[in-house]
Amino acid sequence: MPCRSCLFVPGNRPERFPKACASGADVVIVDLEDAVPDGQKSFARESVAFWLSADRPVYVRVNGTTTAWFEEDVAAIRRPGLAGVVLPKAEGRGQLAALAALLPDPVRILPIVETAAGVWNVLEIASSPKVERLAFGALDFQLDAGITGEGEELLYARSRIVLASRVAGILPPLDGVTTGLDAPDALASDILRSRRLGFGGKLCIHPNQVAAINEGFLPTEREIAWAKGVLAAASSSGGGASRRDGKMIDRPVIEQAKRILERVGG
Repeated sequence: MPCRSCLFVPGNRPERFPKACASGADVVIVDLEDAVPDGQKSFARESVAFWLSADRPVYVRVNGTTTAWFEEDVAAIRRPGLAGVVLPKAEGRGQLAALAALLPDPVRILPIVETAAGVWNVLEIASSPKVERLAFGALDFQLDAGITGEGEELLYARSRIVLASRVAGILPPLDGVTTGLDAPDALASDILRSRRLGFGGKLCIHPNQVAAINEGFLPTEREIAWAKGVLAAASSSGGGASRRDGKMIDRPVIEQAKRILERVGG
């Protein structure tokens, strides 16, 4: 099953690495960028490089390609245990190609689209070498674009990222973080919006968000029941167009039902 939850853990807090790995998150992202003050970049890099192990594969968010830390970050983490590299401020194919050239073949890239230029060039980013899927950095995008709202104000950017992922043939993208650490209702609302827009998962910043995200990106019992009913109706009609609960059932509806059941192993 493609990952639904990606949990960040600060690279300068090695005592938190085991807890992050035990959180139930589908992917752990050890962060060398925003979570680490400038004065601790070297310590964080050394801590992560020492801790990486093939027994516990993780992703690492490096500092951006225009920073003084980028090359040292990449050089330090190219070792067993590195499953993927998260690239912040992704804005074009050149950045992705340069990073891909530095990585061994099994290692994938997860670009974060979080600037106006990144959203504008998102299909180019999604189609770049070794890109596994995209993530939306909503907070940085708001800052860069001068947008103050986080709902419908970001609809265009979110939809553009989802569509570019589909056109490029990569996994559905990950939506940005929910900053409220003790706000389950806000988290649930964000997850629902992300799912409806076509995101396949979500970035998170605290272990207590993981379970809700993992559950929220699975089909609900109601959706499963609907899918089973659709397939039963389709089977009764021999696979042609039919009717259920006053609504037409044709090929797109049948395929949607199949996808729902595939996600739960049905």
